[in-house]
Amino acid sequence: MPPITVPGVLHPVGPLPAAVYWRRRLVVLVLLVAVVGGLGWGTVWFLDRRSGVSEAAASTTTARPTELPALDRVVPSAAAAVRTPAAPSEPTSPPSAPAAPARPAGGPCADDVLLLEVRTPGQAAVGSKPTFQLVVGNTGSVPCVRALDKELQELVLVGAGGNRVWGSNDCFPESSDEPRTLAPGEVVVVPVVWGGLTSEPTCTAPRGAPAPGAYLLRGRLDTKVSADAPLTLQ
Repeated sequence: MPPITVPGVLHPVGPLPAAVYWRRRLVVLVLLVAVVGGLGWGTVWFLDRRSGVSEAAASTTTARPTELPALDRVVPSAAAAVRTPAAPSEPTSPPSAPAAPARPAGGPCADDVLLLEVRTPGQAAVGSKPTFQLVVGNTGSVPCVRALDKELQELVLVGAGGNRVWGSNDCFPESSDEPRTLAPGEVVVVPVVWGGLTSEPTCTAPRGAPAPGAYLLRGRLDTKVSADAPLTLQ
């Protein structure tokens, strides 16, 4: 049997009836349509497949930078692990001592703002009656009040060895009520006359003139005590 070809189908020549040849044509046509249709569908499917793969790859490529690599999920990044040391802070000056609270004007004159000193003539004759001075002043910046009562004032004369020789309140104690407002820098001088004789607090021991020599005079105003001032008896 000779092979079936397209020209032979389209132009059948042979002893068979024509209907046979037309059926052959129909079969060939169906085969051609199936082949062409299959090729077209395959081409569309392949292109869709390629497009889907390309879109998936593009989506994966775009999303990948937002995901941490496996190593970054285990080991912190170098930027997070290595910290740049902060610059050393500038040295600060030591805190200053707190300022002393301001004293109200007209309050009491505390010992730390009270000036207290004694003055002597420097030298005096044995048995004479020299005049000493008790000096009180306000060294603060505001007026203050200090009691200058007689019983709060005292002068004491001591010898070179520290023995007590005389006290202004021993034999002739006095009392008074003398609150005094002292302006800043104001000084009050209280004169005290010494009778030139020894004494003791009870004033019961015999009194006499002390021997010539070097002595020291110190003063007190209530709780404030002055420095010593020298006195030489001749």
